[in-house]
Amino acid sequence: MMDSADGFGYKIFTDATADFSADMLRRYPLVEIIPMEVTVGGENFQYGGKGGNLTVKRFYAMQREGKFASTSQINPVTYYDYFEPVLKEGFDILYLCFSSTLSNCFNNARMCMDALWQKYPERKMFCVDTLTASVGESLLVGEAAKKQLEGWCIEELAAWSDQTKLKVCNWFMVDNFDHLKYGGRVSSITAMAGGLLNIKPLLHMNAKGELVVVQKCRGRRKAVSEKIKQMKEGWLPEISPSVIVGHGDDEEAAMMLKDAVIENFPKAEVTVAQIGPVIGAHTGPGMLALIYFGGNR
Repeated sequence: MMDSADGFGYKIFTDATADFSADMLRRYPLVEIIPMEVTVGGENFQYGGKGGNLTVKRFYAMQREGKFASTSQINPVTYYDYFEPVLKEGFDILYLCFSSTLSNCFNNARMCMDALWQKYPERKMFCVDTLTASVGESLLVGEAAKKQLEGWCIEELAAWSDQTKLKVCNWFMVDNFDHLKYGGRVSSITAMAGGLLNIKPLLHMNAKGELVVVQKCRGRRKAVSEKIKQMKEGWLPEISPSVIVGHGDDEEAAMMLKDAVIENFPKAEVTVAQIGPVIGAHTGPGMLALIYFGGNR
């Protein structure tokens, strides 16, 4: 643990929800991923981090077999197990957490930190509710990791993360309503009508960190066009030109969206990443996301 944080004085944590891609993990090896529990078809798995035993590929294969999934929040004991060794070695902690409106992870992390402060009163611990998830969370964590490498102190980075989180714009297209229906986010009648009419729900992460259906597009190309339209209206490359195209086991659609972004925004630095089981449990295969820093959250 000492080698991973030495020279910076603190360590950045995030959770498996962030879907930090393999490429991003190579670029920012100092970021620590806390795994999460996922149940698929009644079978329990751990996703993310060093102990994960569920790959994104296997997860979507199981979903395509008709198996539905659910997820569990990270409990305070797990946080304790990850945080204490870092504090014991003399380092501080910045945790960029899954949206508090979608999970109780934030409250559990704060509960854990309150206990650890009693034992390590000299250490600094910051827990930022990102009010986002999946590749949206990944975008914020990636930019924070860049700034750590540039020499930002933990106080500066915690403040920047908290001030910038509502500039992370998340636009998601879901291929069908099945998993939204299973999770209780849409009615059975809406799901049936959507399937018959080839409607692709367009979802947005609002300022409260909630995932809401904002539009129902007829067909995938219309949904992609709507994403590009939203980015034209709000993109703020002065924060960062980094853009993430996320997909739920549909690389062909992801490349189509990536090409559209590059065509319309030549200066965008586009990364393609997979949307993992934590959010995929609720959205299903075929999800397509466009994430950027902007003013139209």
